[in-house]
Amino acid sequence: MHKYEKIWLSFGTGALILFLVILGISAVHQGHSPAASGIETINPDHVRDDERFKEPGLYESKEEGFDYDLYMVASMFRYEPTEVEIPKGSRVRVMVTTPDVIHGFEVAKTNINMMAEPGLISKYHTTFNKEGEFLVVCNEYCGTGHTDMTSVIKVVGSEE
Repeated sequence: MHKYEKIWLSFGTGALILFLVILGISAVHQGHSPAASGIETINPDHVRDDERFKEPGLYESKEEGFDYDLYMVASMFRYEPTEVEIPKGSRVRVMVTTPDVIHGFEVAKTNINMMAEPGLISKYHTTFNKEGEFLVVCNEYCGTGHTDMTSVIKVVGSEE
């Protein structure tokens, strides 16, 4: 091996090691942890035995910071509930799970877009500030009835 090749090889290896050491130290120093640490699990065979998903729908939240909890179950080839009505301005914690296969959960014209995976509870926090009907679609191919898998979220103003 030529002298210059050894120099460049040593320089490249040293730079890589230095980069990884700095990255590792900064991650530990800033207290980063793996993303999976906050994921809530559920037994996919017993989704309907869980109190939260026995009768999916909109319920007043017991947790501070939220007005409502919206529980939804995605299964072949439907969402439950098929329609939900939410008061405008509500702070909602959306929780979705599935007992069968991977589904997408996208609320059109909003930033809500997550995966519903067997064994996991997907969560999204949002405030519904705009009145209207928002279509919920499955954006992950889940089988032959995939295109018919929809639900509707109706955001309604207060009747004062």
